[in-house]
Amino acid sequence: MSKRENRRILIVDDMVAIHEDFCKILAAGAPASGLMDDEALLFGAPLGAPTVVFELDSAYQGDEALDRVRASLLAGRPYALAFVDMRMPPGWDGVETIEWLWREDPLLQIVICTAYSDYPWDEVLARLDVGDRLLVLKKPFDPIEVYQLANTLTAKWQQTRLATMKAADLELVVDERTKQLQQANTALAAEMRERKQLESQLVQSGKLASVGQLASGVAHEINNPIAFVHANINTLAGYVEDLLKMISAHEDAQLSIDSVAVLAELQRMRIKLELDALRQDIPTLLKETTEGVLRVRQIVVDLRDFSRDASNQNWQWAHLHKGIDSTFNIVASEVKYRAEVVKHYGQIPDIECLPSQLNQVIMNLAMNAAYACGTRPDGRGTVTVRTGACGGDVWFEVADTGSGISKDDLPRIFDPFFTTKPVGTGTGLGLSLSYGIVQKHGGRIDVRSEVDQGSTFRVTLPIRQIAAE
Repeated sequence: MSKRENRRILIVDDMVAIHEDFCKILAAGAPASGLMDDEALLFGAPLGAPTVVFELDSAYQGDEALDRVRASLLAGRPYALAFVDMRMPPGWDGVETIEWLWREDPLLQIVICTAYSDYPWDEVLARLDVGDRLLVLKKPFDPIEVYQLANTLTAKWQQTRLATMKAADLELVVDERTKQLQQANTALAAEMRERKQLESQLVQSGKLASVGQLASGVAHEINNPIAFVHANINTLAGYVEDLLKMISAHEDAQLSIDSVAVLAELQRMRIKLELDALRQDIPTLLKETTEGVLRVRQIVVDLRDFSRDASNQNWQWAHLHKGIDSTFNIVASEVKYRAEVVKHYGQIPDIECLPSQLNQVIMNLAMNAAYACGTRPDGRGTVTVRTGACGGDVWFEVADTGSGISKDDLPRIFDPFFTTKPVGTGTGLGLSLSYGIVQKHGGRIDVRSEVDQGSTFRVTLPIRQIAAE
Protein backbone atom coordinates (compact mmCIF):
# COMPACT_ATOMS: atom_id res chain seq x y z
CA MET A 1 0.00 0.00 0.00
CA SER A 2 2.96 2.33 0.53
CA LYS A 3 4.04 2.20 -3.12
CA ARG A 4 0.65 2.92 -4.77
CA GLU A 5 -2.46 4.81 -3.85
CA ASN A 6 -5.02 3.05 -1.68
CA ARG A 7 -8.52 3.48 -3.19
CA ARG A 8 -10.22 0.77 -1.10
CA ILE A 9 -13.57 1.88 0.36
CA LEU A 10 -16.00 0.00 2.64
CA ILE A 11 -19.74 0.79 2.36
CA VAL A 12 -21.61 0.00 5.60
CA ASP A 13 -25.39 0.27 5.20
CA ASP A 14 -28.35 -2.06 5.75
CA MET A 15 -30.04 -1.07 2.46
CA VAL A 16 -29.01 -2.77 -0.79
CA ALA A 17 -30.10 0.26 -2.83
CA ILE A 18 -27.57 2.46 -1.04
CA HIS A 19 -24.77 0.06 -1.98
CA GLU A 20 -25.91 0.16 -5.61
CA ASP A 21 -25.89 3.97 -5.56
CA PHE A 22 -22.33 4.10 -4.21
CA CYS A 23 -21.25 1.56 -6.82
CA LYS A 24 -22.68 3.70 -9.64
CA ILE A 25 -20.89 6.80 -8.33
CA LEU A 26 -17.50 5.40 -7.29
CA ALA A 27 -16.87 2.08 -9.00
CA ALA A 28 -17.33 3.61 -12.47
CA GLY A 29 -15.41 6.80 -11.71
CA ALA A 30 -16.56 10.37 -11.26
CA PRO A 31 -20.27 10.95 -11.98
CA ALA A 32 -21.12 12.87 -15.07
CA SER A 33 -22.71 16.27 -14.60
CA GLY A 34 -23.24 19.51 -16.46
CA LEU A 35 -21.17 21.25 -13.81
CA MET A 36 -18.13 19.13 -14.65
CA ASP A 37 -18.59 19.74 -18.35
CA ASP A 38 -18.73 23.49 -17.74
CA GLU A 39 -15.60 23.25 -15.61
CA ALA A 40 -13.76 21.36 -18.35
CA LEU A 41 -14.68 24.03 -20.91
CA LEU A 42 -13.72 26.85 -18.55
CA PHE A 43 -10.30 25.47 -17.57
CA GLY A 44 -9.41 23.75 -20.81
CA ALA A 45 -9.55 20.13 -19.59
CA PRO A 46 -10.65 17.64 -22.23
CA LEU A 47 -14.15 16.31 -21.88
CA GLY A 48 -14.41 12.65 -20.92
CA ALA A 49 -10.94 12.61 -19.30
CA PRO A 50 -10.06 9.40 -17.39
CA THR A 51 -11.40 9.45 -13.83
CA VAL A 52 -10.43 7.68 -10.59
CA VAL A 53 -12.09 4.33 -10.02
CA PHE A 54 -12.42 3.11 -6.44
CA GLU A 55 -12.37 -0.48 -5.11
CA LEU A 56 -15.57 -1.02 -3.13
CA ASP A 57 -16.57 -3.63 -0.54
CA SER A 58 -19.96 -3.93 1.16
CA ALA A 59 -21.09 -4.69 4.70
CA TYR A 60 -24.75 -4.60 5.78
CA GLN A 61 -24.26 -4.58 9.58
CA GLY A 62 -21.67 -3.14 11.94
CA ASP A 63 -20.25 -6.49 13.08
CA GLU A 64 -19.85 -7.56 9.45
CA ALA A 65 -17.97 -4.32 8.77
CA LEU A 66 -15.64 -5.05 11.70
CA ASP A 67 -14.89 -8.52 10.31
CA ARG A 68 -14.06 -7.04 6.91
CA VAL A 69 -11.73 -4.42 8.44
CA ARG A 70 -9.93 -7.10 10.46
CA ALA A 71 -9.53 -9.31 7.39
CA SER A 72 -8.20 -6.40 5.32
CA LEU A 73 -5.56 -5.61 7.94
CA LEU A 74 -4.45 -9.24 8.14
CA ALA A 75 -4.16 -9.34 4.35
CA GLY A 76 -2.10 -6.14 4.33
CA ARG A 77 -4.77 -4.36 2.26
CA PRO A 78 -6.46 -1.94 4.70
CA TYR A 79 -9.40 0.25 3.77
CA ALA A 80 -8.67 3.94 3.38
CA LEU A 81 -12.29 5.08 3.87
CA ALA A 82 -15.65 3.81 5.14
CA PHE A 83 -19.10 5.29 4.49
CA VAL A 84 -21.16 4.29 7.56
CA ASP A 85 -24.95 4.63 7.86
CA MET A 86 -26.18 6.00 11.20
CA ARG A 87 -29.17 3.66 11.54
CA MET A 88 -28.76 -0.08 10.77
CA PRO A 89 -31.37 -2.09 12.72
CA PRO A 90 -31.35 -4.59 14.27
CA GLY A 91 -27.56 -4.48 14.93
CA TRP A 92 -25.11 -1.77 15.97
CA ASP A 93 -25.90 1.80 15.05
CA GLY A 94 -23.39 3.99 13.23
CA VAL A 95 -21.72 5.39 16.38
CA GLU A 96 -21.08 1.97 17.92
CA THR A 97 -19.85 0.64 14.57
CA ILE A 98 -17.38 3.52 14.25
CA GLU A 99 -16.13 2.93 17.80
CA TRP A 100 -15.31 -0.68 16.95
CA LEU A 101 -13.77 0.14 13.57
CA TRP A 102 -11.43 2.75 15.07
CA ARG A 103 -10.32 0.38 17.80
CA GLU A 104 -9.21 -1.99 15.05
CA ASP A 105 -7.84 0.59 12.59
CA PRO A 106 -7.21 4.11 13.98
CA LEU A 107 -6.12 5.41 10.55
CA LEU A 108 -9.44 4.62 8.86
CA GLN A 109 -11.19 7.72 7.51
CA ILE A 110 -14.98 7.66 8.04
CA VAL A 111 -17.98 9.50 6.60
CA ILE A 112 -21.27 9.22 8.54
CA CYS A 113 -24.29 8.98 6.24
CA THR A 114 -27.40 10.18 8.03
CA ALA A 115 -30.83 11.69 7.54
CA TYR A 116 -31.54 11.66 11.29
CA SER A 117 -29.89 10.06 14.30
CA ASP A 118 -30.65 8.20 17.50
CA TYR A 119 -28.26 10.60 19.25
CA PRO A 120 -27.98 14.38 19.42
CA TRP A 121 -24.89 15.44 17.48
CA ASP A 122 -23.16 16.69 20.65
CA GLU A 123 -23.50 13.22 22.13
CA VAL A 124 -22.00 11.67 19.00
CA LEU A 125 -18.97 13.96 19.24
CA ALA A 126 -18.63 13.21 22.95
CA ARG A 127 -18.63 9.44 22.39
CA LEU A 128 -16.21 9.44 19.46
CA ASP A 129 -12.61 10.63 19.52
CA VAL A 130 -13.28 12.38 16.25
CA GLY A 131 -10.05 14.21 15.52
CA ASP A 132 -9.91 14.90 11.80
CA ARG A 133 -11.01 11.40 10.72
CA LEU A 134 -14.80 11.94 10.64
CA LEU A 135 -17.06 13.83 8.24
CA VAL A 136 -20.84 13.91 7.84
CA LEU A 137 -22.80 13.27 4.63
CA LYS A 138 -26.48 14.19 4.72
CA LYS A 139 -29.05 12.04 2.89
CA PRO A 140 -30.09 12.29 0.17
CA PHE A 141 -26.51 12.89 -0.92
CA ASP A 142 -25.20 14.46 -4.10
CA PRO A 143 -23.05 12.23 -6.36
CA ILE A 144 -20.47 15.01 -6.82
CA GLU A 145 -20.12 15.42 -3.08
CA VAL A 146 -19.72 11.65 -2.61
CA TYR A 147 -17.03 11.49 -5.26
CA GLN A 148 -15.14 14.48 -3.86
CA LEU A 149 -15.22 13.07 -0.33
CA ALA A 150 -13.95 9.70 -1.56
CA ASN A 151 -11.16 11.25 -3.58
CA THR A 152 -10.05 13.66 -0.84
CA LEU A 153 -10.21 11.27 2.11
CA THR A 154 -8.42 8.39 0.37
CA ALA A 155 -5.64 10.82 -0.57
CA LYS A 156 -5.55 12.05 3.03
CA TRP A 157 -5.26 8.46 4.27
CA GLN A 158 -2.32 7.96 1.92
CA GLN A 159 -0.48 11.04 3.23
CA THR A 160 -1.14 10.05 6.85
CA ARG A 161 0.19 6.55 6.19
CA LEU A 162 3.33 7.88 4.52
CA ALA A 163 3.98 10.28 7.41
CA THR A 164 3.55 7.44 9.91
CA MET A 165 5.95 5.20 7.98
CA LYS A 166 8.58 7.94 7.75
CA ALA A 167 8.35 8.56 11.49
CA ALA A 168 8.71 4.82 12.14
CA ASP A 169 11.74 4.63 9.82
CA LEU A 170 13.36 7.55 11.63
CA GLU A 171 12.72 5.87 14.96
CA LEU A 172 14.36 2.68 13.69
CA VAL A 173 17.45 4.66 12.63
CA VAL A 174 17.70 6.27 16.06
CA ASP A 175 17.20 2.89 17.78
CA GLU A 176 19.93 1.34 15.62
CA ARG A 177 22.38 4.15 16.40
CA THR A 178 21.56 3.84 20.10
CA LYS A 179 22.12 0.08 19.95
CA GLN A 180 25.49 0.62 18.29
CA LEU A 181 26.49 3.05 21.04
CA GLN A 182 25.39 0.61 23.73
CA GLN A 183 27.38 -2.20 22.09
CA ALA A 184 30.41 0.05 21.80
CA ASN A 185 30.12 1.09 25.44
CA THR A 186 29.76 -2.54 26.50
CA ALA A 187 32.86 -3.51 24.51
CA LEU A 188 34.76 -0.57 25.95
CA ALA A 189 33.72 -1.47 29.50
CA ALA A 190 34.84 -5.07 28.91
CA GLU A 191 38.19 -3.86 27.59
CA MET A 192 38.64 -1.60 30.63
CA ARG A 193 37.79 -4.39 33.07
CA GLU A 194 40.24 -6.72 31.37
CA ARG A 195 42.94 -4.05 31.42
CA LYS A 196 42.40 -3.41 35.12
CA GLN A 197 42.55 -7.11 36.01
CA LEU A 198 45.68 -7.80 33.99
CA GLU A 199 47.33 -4.60 35.16
CA SER A 200 46.68 -5.53 38.80
CA GLN A 201 48.23 -8.96 38.31
CA LEU A 202 51.32 -7.50 36.68
CA VAL A 203 51.76 -4.84 39.35
CA GLN A 204 51.68 -7.53 42.03
CA SER A 205 54.17 -9.70 40.18
CA GLY A 206 56.46 -6.71 39.65
CA LYS A 207 57.40 -7.66 36.09
CA LEU A 208 58.11 -4.24 34.63
CA ALA A 209 58.67 -5.30 31.03
CA SER A 210 55.38 -7.22 30.96
CA VAL A 211 53.51 -4.24 32.40
CA GLY A 212 54.85 -2.02 29.65
CA GLN A 213 54.02 -4.42 26.84
CA LEU A 214 50.52 -5.11 28.12
CA ALA A 215 49.70 -1.47 28.74
CA SER A 216 50.85 -0.56 25.24
CA GLY A 217 48.77 -3.32 23.68
CA VAL A 218 45.65 -2.50 25.68
CA ALA A 219 46.00 1.18 24.81
CA HIS A 220 46.11 0.25 21.13
CA GLU A 221 43.05 -2.01 21.41
CA ILE A 222 41.02 0.55 23.38
CA ASN A 223 41.82 3.24 20.83
CA ASN A 224 39.63 1.58 18.17
CA PRO A 225 36.33 1.42 20.12
CA ILE A 226 36.98 4.90 21.51
CA ALA A 227 37.28 6.24 17.96
CA PHE A 228 33.91 4.91 16.74
CA VAL A 229 32.14 5.66 20.05
CA HIS A 230 33.28 9.28 19.76
CA ALA A 231 32.26 9.40 16.09
CA ASN A 232 28.84 7.86 16.83
CA ILE A 233 28.22 10.34 19.64
CA ASN A 234 28.93 13.23 17.29
CA THR A 235 26.63 11.69 14.67
CA LEU A 236 23.90 11.10 17.26
CA ALA A 237 24.23 14.69 18.44
CA GLY A 238 23.58 15.82 14.85
CA TYR A 239 20.53 13.57 14.57
CA VAL A 240 19.17 14.83 17.90
CA GLU A 241 19.66 18.42 16.77
CA ASP A 242 17.71 17.68 13.58
CA LEU A 243 14.94 15.99 15.58
CA LEU A 244 14.67 18.98 17.91
CA LYS A 245 14.45 21.27 14.88
CA MET A 246 11.66 19.08 13.48
CA ILE A 247 9.81 19.25 16.81
CA SER A 248 10.14 23.04 16.81
CA ALA A 249 8.79 23.15 13.26
CA HIS A 250 5.79 21.03 14.30
CA GLU A 251 5.16 23.36 17.22
CA ASP A 252 5.21 26.35 14.89
CA ALA A 253 2.82 24.53 12.57
CA GLN A 254 0.33 24.09 15.42
CA LEU A 255 -0.58 27.76 15.06
CA SER A 256 -2.29 26.93 11.78
CA ILE A 257 -4.37 24.07 13.23
CA ASP A 258 -7.98 25.04 13.81
CA SER A 259 -9.15 21.85 15.48
CA VAL A 260 -9.39 22.27 19.24
CA ALA A 261 -9.35 18.50 19.68
CA VAL A 262 -6.12 18.10 17.72
CA LEU A 263 -4.43 20.89 19.67
CA ALA A 264 -5.56 19.33 22.94
CA GLU A 265 -4.19 15.94 21.90
CA LEU A 266 -0.84 17.47 20.92
CA GLN A 267 -0.64 19.26 24.27
CA ARG A 268 -1.49 16.02 26.09
CA MET A 269 1.28 14.17 24.27
CA ARG A 270 3.72 17.01 25.01
CA ILE A 271 2.98 16.74 28.73
CA LYS A 272 3.04 12.91 28.71
CA LEU A 273 6.41 12.79 26.92
CA GLU A 274 7.83 15.58 29.12
CA LEU A 275 9.08 17.25 25.95
CA ASP A 276 10.48 20.32 27.67
CA ALA A 277 12.49 18.17 30.09
CA LEU A 278 13.80 16.05 27.21
CA ARG A 279 15.01 19.16 25.42
CA GLN A 280 17.03 20.10 28.47
CA ASP A 281 18.30 16.63 29.35
CA ILE A 282 19.40 15.38 25.91
CA PRO A 283 22.17 18.00 25.32
CA THR A 284 23.40 17.46 28.89
CA LEU A 285 23.54 13.67 28.45
CA LEU A 286 25.39 13.99 25.15
CA LYS A 287 27.86 16.45 26.71
CA GLU A 288 28.52 14.16 29.68
CA THR A 289 28.97 11.15 27.36
CA THR A 290 31.45 13.07 25.21
CA GLU A 291 33.39 14.12 28.30
CA GLY A 292 33.50 10.49 29.41
CA VAL A 293 34.89 9.35 26.06
CA LEU A 294 37.53 12.07 26.16
CA ARG A 295 38.43 10.93 29.67
CA VAL A 296 38.94 7.37 28.43
CA ARG A 297 40.99 8.68 25.52
CA GLN A 298 43.24 10.51 27.99
CA ILE A 299 43.68 7.28 29.96
CA VAL A 300 44.82 5.57 26.74
CA VAL A 301 47.37 8.33 26.16
CA ASP A 302 48.59 7.97 29.76
CA LEU A 303 48.90 4.22 29.34
CA ARG A 304 51.10 4.71 26.30
CA ASP A 305 53.21 7.25 28.17
CA PHE A 306 53.45 4.90 31.12
CA SER A 307 54.74 2.01 29.02
CA ARG A 308 56.61 3.76 26.21
CA ASP A 309 60.08 2.72 27.39
CA ALA A 310 59.40 -0.66 28.96
CA SER A 311 61.12 -2.43 26.08
CA ASN A 312 63.59 0.35 25.34
CA GLN A 313 65.99 0.93 28.25
CA ASN A 314 67.51 4.12 26.85
CA TRP A 315 68.07 7.05 29.17
CA GLN A 316 66.20 10.18 28.18
CA TRP A 317 65.09 13.54 29.46
CA ALA A 318 61.58 13.64 30.93
CA HIS A 319 59.47 15.81 33.23
CA LEU A 320 58.53 14.18 36.50
CA HIS A 321 55.14 15.91 36.78
CA LYS A 322 53.94 14.31 33.57
CA GLY A 323 54.84 10.83 34.85
CA ILE A 324 53.07 11.49 38.17
CA ASP A 325 49.90 12.75 36.48
CA SER A 326 49.79 9.86 34.01
CA THR A 327 50.37 7.23 36.67
CA PHE A 328 47.78 8.60 39.10
CA ASN A 329 45.32 8.79 36.21
CA ILE A 330 45.88 5.10 35.52
CA VAL A 331 45.42 4.02 39.15
CA ALA A 332 42.53 6.43 39.78
CA SER A 333 40.00 3.59 39.99
CA GLU A 334 42.05 1.98 42.81
CA VAL A 335 42.74 5.20 44.70
CA LYS A 336 39.54 7.26 44.49
CA TYR A 337 37.45 4.98 46.73
CA ARG A 338 40.05 5.05 49.52
CA ALA A 339 41.66 8.47 49.41
CA GLU A 340 41.49 12.00 48.16
CA VAL A 341 44.56 12.93 46.12
CA VAL A 342 46.17 16.34 46.69
CA LYS A 343 49.10 17.61 44.59
CA HIS A 344 51.56 20.36 45.51
CA TYR A 345 54.03 20.75 42.65
CA GLY A 346 57.18 22.81 42.90
CA GLN A 347 59.40 24.23 40.15
CA ILE A 348 61.55 21.36 38.89
CA PRO A 349 63.62 20.81 35.72
CA ASP A 350 63.53 17.80 33.42
CA ILE A 351 65.67 14.88 34.60
CA GLU A 352 67.64 12.22 32.79
CA CYS A 353 65.96 8.90 33.57
CA LEU A 354 64.17 5.77 32.46
CA PRO A 355 60.59 7.19 32.50
CA SER A 356 58.68 3.89 32.49
CA GLN A 357 60.64 2.57 35.46
CA LEU A 358 60.07 5.75 37.48
CA ASN A 359 56.37 5.47 36.61
CA GLN A 360 56.45 2.01 38.20
CA VAL A 361 57.93 3.48 41.38
CA ILE A 362 55.20 6.16 41.47
CA MET A 363 52.53 3.51 40.93
CA ASN A 364 53.80 1.30 43.76
CA LEU A 365 53.91 4.23 46.20
CA ALA A 366 50.46 5.43 45.14
CA MET A 367 48.88 2.00 45.52
CA ASN A 368 50.49 1.45 48.93
CA ALA A 369 49.35 4.88 50.14
CA ALA A 370 45.77 4.24 49.00
CA TYR A 371 45.77 0.83 50.69
CA ALA A 372 47.00 2.36 53.94
CA CYS A 373 44.19 4.96 53.84
CA GLY A 374 41.68 2.17 53.30
CA THR A 375 42.74 0.49 56.58
CA ARG A 376 41.62 3.49 58.64
CA PRO A 377 38.49 3.01 60.78
CA ASP A 378 36.52 5.26 58.44
CA GLY A 379 38.03 3.54 55.39
CA ARG A 380 39.23 6.74 53.74
CA GLY A 381 42.12 9.22 53.98
CA THR A 382 44.26 11.63 51.98
CA VAL A 383 47.22 11.02 49.66
CA THR A 384 49.41 14.08 49.13
CA VAL A 385 52.03 14.32 46.36
CA ARG A 386 54.74 17.00 46.56
CA THR A 387 57.72 17.81 44.32
CA GLY A 388 60.70 20.11 44.57
CA ALA A 389 64.36 20.68 43.62
CA CYS A 390 67.48 21.06 45.75
CA GLY A 391 70.90 21.69 44.20
CA GLY A 392 71.54 19.08 41.51
CA ASP A 393 68.64 16.87 42.63
CA VAL A 394 64.87 16.77 42.28
CA TRP A 395 62.56 14.99 44.69
CA PHE A 396 58.98 13.81 44.96
CA GLU A 397 57.16 12.38 47.92
CA VAL A 398 53.95 10.47 48.46
CA ALA A 399 52.38 10.98 51.90
CA ASP A 400 49.28 9.31 53.29
CA THR A 401 47.10 9.61 56.38
CA GLY A 402 46.76 5.86 56.71
CA SER A 403 47.52 3.36 59.47
CA GLY A 404 51.29 3.88 59.38
CA ILE A 405 54.14 1.36 59.77
CA SER A 406 55.28 -0.06 63.07
CA LYS A 407 58.90 0.46 64.21
CA ASP A 408 59.50 -3.29 64.04
CA ASP A 409 58.39 -3.50 60.40
CA LEU A 410 60.01 -0.28 59.18
CA PRO A 411 63.54 -1.73 58.66
CA ARG A 412 62.14 -4.62 56.55
CA ILE A 413 59.82 -2.82 54.15
CA PHE A 414 62.32 -2.95 51.27
CA ASP A 415 63.08 -6.64 51.71
CA PRO A 416 61.83 -8.86 48.85
CA PHE A 417 58.53 -10.62 49.59
CA PHE A 418 57.97 -8.74 52.86
CA THR A 419 54.37 -7.51 53.19
CA THR A 420 51.97 -6.55 55.95
CA LYS A 421 48.94 -7.12 53.72
CA PRO A 422 46.67 -10.15 54.17
CA VAL A 423 47.61 -13.32 52.33
CA GLY A 424 46.61 -13.15 48.67
CA THR A 425 46.50 -9.34 48.43
CA GLY A 426 50.21 -8.50 48.13
CA THR A 427 53.44 -10.04 46.80
CA GLY A 428 55.94 -8.01 48.82
CA LEU A 429 57.82 -7.03 45.66
CA GLY A 430 56.56 -3.47 45.06
CA LEU A 431 58.85 -1.57 47.44
CA SER A 432 61.76 -3.92 46.80
CA LEU A 433 61.60 -3.29 43.04
CA SER A 434 61.08 0.43 43.61
CA TYR A 435 64.18 0.55 45.79
CA GLY A 436 66.22 -1.16 43.07
CA ILE A 437 64.96 1.28 40.38
CA VAL A 438 65.83 4.32 42.50
CA GLN A 439 69.28 2.87 43.24
CA LYS A 440 69.79 2.34 39.50
CA HIS A 441 69.06 6.06 38.97
CA GLY A 442 71.64 7.03 41.59
CA GLY A 443 68.95 8.20 44.02
CA ARG A 444 67.53 7.22 47.38
CA ILE A 445 64.22 6.57 49.16
CA ASP A 446 63.58 8.02 52.63
CA VAL A 447 60.66 6.97 54.82
CA ARG A 448 58.91 8.63 57.75
CA SER A 449 56.04 6.84 59.42
CA GLU A 450 54.02 6.71 62.65
CA VAL A 451 51.36 4.19 63.57
CA ASP A 452 47.84 5.64 63.07
CA GLN A 453 49.37 8.86 61.74
CA GLY A 454 50.45 7.85 58.23
CA SER A 455 53.60 7.49 56.17
CA THR A 456 55.70 9.63 53.82
CA PHE A 457 57.99 8.18 51.13
CA ARG A 458 60.41 10.68 49.56
CA VAL A 459 62.36 9.76 46.40
CA THR A 460 65.41 11.91 45.57
CA LEU A 461 66.92 11.69 42.07
CA PRO A 462 69.87 13.38 40.35
CA ILE A 463 69.09 15.67 37.43
CA ARG A 464 71.85 14.20 35.27
CA GLN A 465 73.09 10.63 35.10
CA ILE A 466 76.86 10.57 35.35
CA ALA A 467 76.90 6.82 34.81
CA ALA A 468 74.87 7.26 31.61
CA GLU A 469 77.43 9.72 30.25
